[in-house]
Amino acid sequence: MDKLKAKSYAKINLALDVKGKRDDGYHFVEMVLQSIDLYDKLEFEMYDDIVLECNRKDVPTDRSNLIIKAADLLKREFGGYGVHIRLKKNIPIAAGLAGGSSNAAATLVALNKLWNLNVKLSVLKDLAVSLGADVPFCIDGGTKVASGIGDVLQDLHTPNLKLLLVKPHISVATKDVYTEYDNLAFIENNYTKNMVDAINSGDVMNICMSLGNDLERVTIKKYPIIGDIKKMMVKKGALGTLMSGSGPTVFGIFDDSVKINIAYDSFVADGFYACISNTIDKGIELYE
Repeated sequence: MDKLKAKSYAKINLALDVKGKRDDGYHFVEMVLQSIDLYDKLEFEMYDDIVLECNRKDVPTDRSNLIIKAADLLKREFGGYGVHIRLKKNIPIAAGLAGGSSNAAATLVALNKLWNLNVKLSVLKDLAVSLGADVPFCIDGGTKVASGIGDVLQDLHTPNLKLLLVKPHISVATKDVYTEYDNLAFIENNYTKNMVDAINSGDVMNICMSLGNDLERVTIKKYPIIGDIKKMMVKKGALGTLMSGSGPTVFGIFDDSVKINIAYDSFVADGFYACISNTIDKGIELYE
């Protein structure tokens, strides 16, 4: 085998609690992470060097990209070869949807197979932590409670949710949001516990009423348009709405196909990025 393709799926946060800060700068968090069917495509081909190209000019293709970092890390730890990677980007960047983390996860999984390394999946996940807190989750995907720095994962039943994603034309740096959060008075909200109970109940309205994200306190204050989008979501028929991750993407949960399509058209007409998506129970998907 000298070629391989992968789908790397985006994620949203159904809940996010910040529990404190570690000495190394990472934060203790509790989250409910959820895969959605919005994905990037990656093609991997054996080559004499590690090279990345992308269909978008605003995505760096040097060694600052997590894809290259993942390939370099895998080769350094377990050996390997070179690879020419072609990335077709569909997931918005710096959007709170783990696009970069998902790409890194796809690279680890795909190159493990392409380079015939036979590294166990559990070892890949341990390796993935050094690339980012969301990378281990993106390998498996589905619905999970994440704790620690986001690397301790527990399976949950995947709820069937119809989503509308809306992103304003701003980009948010996760590191900056957490830095600002550290300046705020600590509030314990227990969003994650409430969301786990709601998912286990199997009731969509319970899930919608349990949505919560500690980081909204920072990002909405800095970018009020995010709060405006949440209000518009509700007016357009969303049962519940939340900012994903550190933002700025907002998702709304709908139970009416007509309403979600009208809302999608309305947000697009207003100049926003918008996407209709669904929750899924899968992680990195390889194909030839």
